[in-house]
Amino acid sequence: MTELIAQAQSLALTYGLRLIGAIVILLVGRWLARYFSQLTRTALDRAQLDKTLIRFLGSLVYVGILVVAVIAALNQVGVQSTSLVAIVGAAGLAIGLALEGALANFAAGTLILVLRPFRVGERVEVADVFGRVEEIQIFNTILVTPDNKTVIVPNAQVTGSPIVNYSRRGLLRLDLTFGIGYNDDIQLAKQILEEIVAADERVVAEPAAVVAVRELADSSVNFAVWPYVQVDDVWPVRFAITEQVKQRFDAAGISIPFPQRDVHLFPAPVENGS
Repeated sequence: MTELIAQAQSLALTYGLRLIGAIVILLVGRWLARYFSQLTRTALDRAQLDKTLIRFLGSLVYVGILVVAVIAALNQVGVQSTSLVAIVGAAGLAIGLALEGALANFAAGTLILVLRPFRVGERVEVADVFGRVEEIQIFNTILVTPDNKTVIVPNAQVTGSPIVNYSRRGLLRLDLTFGIGYNDDIQLAKQILEEIVAADERVVAEPAAVVAVRELADSSVNFAVWPYVQVDDVWPVRFAITEQVKQRFDAAGISIPFPQRDVHLFPAPVENGS
C-alpha cells in the first residue's frame, strides 16, 4: 500500500510538473501570438495595405503561433508531436482538396488586395459585369450595377478575366455621333456642336474635345463628338448634349436623317377578255 502511494505521488509530481509546463507554454504562446499579430497589423498598416487583408494576415499570424504553442504543450505532456503533425497535415490536405474552389478565390482575393487593380468606389468591368466596387472580400468582390443590382463575383473569376478600370484615370471620353443631311450646312452644324460642348461646364478643357466629320454614311454626314468628362458625369453629359443637339439643329433648320422607305404601288395588269 505504501509503495502504491509512493508511485502515485511520483506520477502526480512528474505529470503535474509536465502539466504546469504545458500551461506555461500555452500562456506564453498566446502572449506571443497576440504580440506578433499586432506587430504584423501595425507593419502592414504602415505599408497602407487594404484593411481586410491586414485583419486577415494578423489573424493568420495569431492562429499560426497558437497552433505551434498547442503542439508544443501537447508534446510537453507526452503526446507525440510527430503523429499529431501528420494527422493535422493529412486533415489539411483533405480540406484543401475539398475546398479547391474556395482556396482559388482566397488566393485571387489576396492578389487583388495586394496589387490593387481597383479600389472600393471605383467603376470597373470584371467578368463581363460593370458596376461600382462596393466591397473587396477575401473570397468575393461585390459590385453595384448602374441599375442598382448587387452582383457578387468570385475573386477567381475577377483575376481570370480582363479588368477594365473606368475610374483610375479620372476622366472618360464620350463617344457621341450625330448625323446631318447631305444638303445641310456642314460648317454650321460643326459650329453648333462646338458651342454645345464648350457651354457645358462639366466638359474639361484638357484633353480638348474633338468635333469632326467622322464618315459619309449612306444617308447622312456623321459627326464625331468626343468630350472628356469626370466619370460621374458620363451619363448626365451624354443626355444633356443629345437633347441640346436636337433642339439647336431644329432651330437652325438642320435635318437629322432617319431611315425611310419608299413604297411604290403599281396597278395590276388587266387580263384579256375581262
